[in-house]
Amino acid sequence: WKRRDIFYKCSTGTQITNILCEVLLYFNKLNKMANQEHSRKKVSYFYNADIAHSHFGANHPMKPHRLAVTNNLIVEYGLYKRMSVYKPFNAHPAHMKSFHKNEYIDLLQKVTPDNITEDMTALLNQFNIGRCKDCPIFDNMFEFVKMSTGGSIAAATSLNRRSSDIAINWAGGMHHAKKSEASGFCYVNDIVIAILELLRQHTRVLYVDIDVHHGDGVEEAFYTTNRVMTVSFHLYGKRFFPGTGSVKDYGAKDGEFYSLNVPLKSGIDDETYERIFVPVMTKVMEVYRPSAVVLQCGADSLAGDRLGRFNLTLKGHGRCVEFMRSFNIPLMLLGGGGYTVKNVSRCWTYETSIALNVDIPDDMPHNEYFEHFKPNYKLHIKRDRNEKNMNTKKDIERLYMIAVENLRHIEHAPSIGIFRDNSDVIDWDEFHNAFHDFAPPDIRCPDLVRDRIVSPSNEFFDDDF
Repeated sequence: WKRRDIFYKCSTGTQITNILCEVLLYFNKLNKMANQEHSRKKVSYFYNADIAHSHFGANHPMKPHRLAVTNNLIVEYGLYKRMSVYKPFNAHPAHMKSFHKNEYIDLLQKVTPDNITEDMTALLNQFNIGRCKDCPIFDNMFEFVKMSTGGSIAAATSLNRRSSDIAINWAGGMHHAKKSEASGFCYVNDIVIAILELLRQHTRVLYVDIDVHHGDGVEEAFYTTNRVMTVSFHLYGKRFFPGTGSVKDYGAKDGEFYSLNVPLKSGIDDETYERIFVPVMTKVMEVYRPSAVVLQCGADSLAGDRLGRFNLTLKGHGRCVEFMRSFNIPLMLLGGGGYTVKNVSRCWTYETSIALNVDIPDDMPHNEYFEHFKPNYKLHIKRDRNEKNMNTKKDIERLYMIAVENLRHIEHAPSIGIFRDNSDVIDWDEFHNAFHDFAPPDIRCPDLVRDRIVSPSNEFFDDDF
C-alpha cells in the first residue's frame, strides 16, 4: 500500500503487472513467516547429569557416558536456549510396578554387586539379572533405572498437560525389558510405563521403533490391545538379537493387527530406508489416527555401530524424526541402542535440532569432548561404502504390501468404551421408581430421568426385517 501513488500514475499494463507481482510477493512472504511460526513447537528436554556416571562394566557395550557427550553438544550448539530444559524426578518403585511384577522390582531395588546371597540366586536367574553378560549387576544399578524411567514419565506428563508439543528423553528407550525379566541391557521398560501414562489422556498411542533391534518388550506389553499400536523397523534374523519381529507377529485378541513388524536385512541405506518408512508410516497414520506418538530413536541403526549392521547416516535416521514431527500431534522422542559413543551423540544432537526445526552447522563447535570427533570434527557421518545393501527393491515392495494388507483389517480408528462415571452416586432407576411412587402429581419429572426412560425413535421400526 505504500506504493498506491505509483499505482495511480501507471499508464501501461506492464507497470500495473509489476506492482501486482510485488504485492503478491509481499503476501507470500507473510504467509511463509506464518508457516515458520506454526512450525515452531514447544520442546521440552529432560536430562539428569547423574545418569552419565553409571557404568555397566569395562567391556560392556552400553555406555551411559554417551548421554553426557550428547548433552554437551546440545549445549555447545546452543540448542538448549530454544527449549525448556528440566531435570526430571527419579521414578518411584510404584511407577515401575504399574507394569513390572512387584517381586522383580523389589529385587532390582535390593540387589548390589556386594550383597548377593544364595537366597537371591534363584530369583536372579529367574529374572535374568546377572546370569549373562547382557544384564550385569553393577553399582547404583537401581539409581540408573530410576533416572531413565523418571525422564520418560516426566516427558509423558508434559505432553499430557500440553506444556510441550515434543518431549525428549535420550536416557530412555529401554525397549527390551519384559514384565518380569531383564533383557538386552534393559532392566525396566520406561517406554511401556510412559505409554501407560499417556493413556490417561490419549485414546490411542502409536509406538514407532527405529532401533536396529526389534522392540520386543513394548510389543509384548501391548500385544492384546488396540489402544496402543506398535510399529518396529529392525534387522531380522535368527542369529541376531532378539530373534523376534517377523511379519507374522501382528498381535492377538483385541490387539490383532495392531502390532506391525517390518523386518529388514543388513546394510540398508538412507534411500531404501526412507522408501519403506515413509509409505508405511503414512498408511499407519491414515488408518490408526493416534492422538500421541512415541518414537524410539535407537542410534545403533547408524553406519559403523559396534553392534548394528545397518548403514544409515544421520540424515537418513533423522528423516524419520522429521517425518513423524510433520503430523503435528504430541510426540515423545526417546533414546535406546547405540554403541559407538561419538556417533550416538552426533545423532541425538542432530535429532534435537530437527525437533526444534533449527539448522545446525556440520562443523562441530569446540566442546568438552572435542577430541572424540577427530580427525574431521564434523557432525555428520558417512556411510560405509563396503557395506552391501541386502534389501532389494522387490524385498521393500513385498514388505510394504504385507504392511498394507495387515492394516486393511483395521480400516477405522479403534474406539474405546464409554463408561459411566462412578462418581455419580444416584441410582436413577431407583430414583425414577421412587419419583413416580411418591412425587406429587404437579412436579415435573427431571429431564435426566426422562431421557433414561424414553426409547430413541430409531430403536424400533415397522419393517418386516
